[in-house]
Amino acid sequence: MGKGKLAKFADMETYRNVFQYPYSVVSDVPFAMRGQWRDKYFGNQNPIVLELGCGKGEYTVGLARRHPDMNFIGVDIKGARMWTGATMALHEQLSNVAFLRTNIEIIDRFFSADEVQELWLTFSDPQMKNPRKRLTSTCFLERYRRFLADKGIVHLKTDSNFLFTYTTLLLEKNQLPAELSTADLYGSVNSGNIAEVPDGIAQAASIQTYYEQMWLERGLAIKYLKFRLPHDGTLEEPDAEIPLDDYRSYHRSKRTPKETAK
Repeated sequence: MGKGKLAKFADMETYRNVFQYPYSVVSDVPFAMRGQWRDKYFGNQNPIVLELGCGKGEYTVGLARRHPDMNFIGVDIKGARMWTGATMALHEQLSNVAFLRTNIEIIDRFFSADEVQELWLTFSDPQMKNPRKRLTSTCFLERYRRFLADKGIVHLKTDSNFLFTYTTLLLEKNQLPAELSTADLYGSVNSGNIAEVPDGIAQAASIQTYYEQMWLERGLAIKYLKFRLPHDGTLEEPDAEIPLDDYRSYHRSKRTPKETAK
């Protein structure tokens, strides 16, 4: 039988690779390591990559295994899930991995300007009813600009056609060209000559999370976008009605009776 939540939380209080600052704890108190992740934790000057909404942390750990010359931080508010990746990273002695338990709405409190080079958004809730809560909304992109390097990379990997379409329209509206885009990630990898598959597509398909495997088993196509976020320019929301997802993802319910949303 697996450990219960209380036992996992007790473990994480002792983990050197876990930092726990939920909103109720942080309040307006500055994060002491903000701007000093490389010096105070990683002990190197390698690029920093965040996975926002990391869940169990499999993707964060998987990326860290493949890229020892980069630093990875998984971010989520669900501590009991995060325990899995944090424990795995400690057992494997991965020194280029950390986990931050906090609300993504206040993520800019933990990193200073230009401190982060890449973001991964893996299977985020599409928030079909509330645009401001979508992790690719202008509200969040403006927040990322406060710590992501100019023209830093954003990766979106999702099972949601709604979120993929919304993000694609947002990029078009703001003239932010996608460097890579596919509505069927594994179809792109599995069809044709593997030598012709772009490296970025192959990398996005090289790691599968627990929930991603469940969605693939249900026959859902996985979508992937890669784009750069410049510091300059005013970002605008797309003005378009987008069909809602016609399925219910794992533990995810439709939040509106409407057939479309903006």
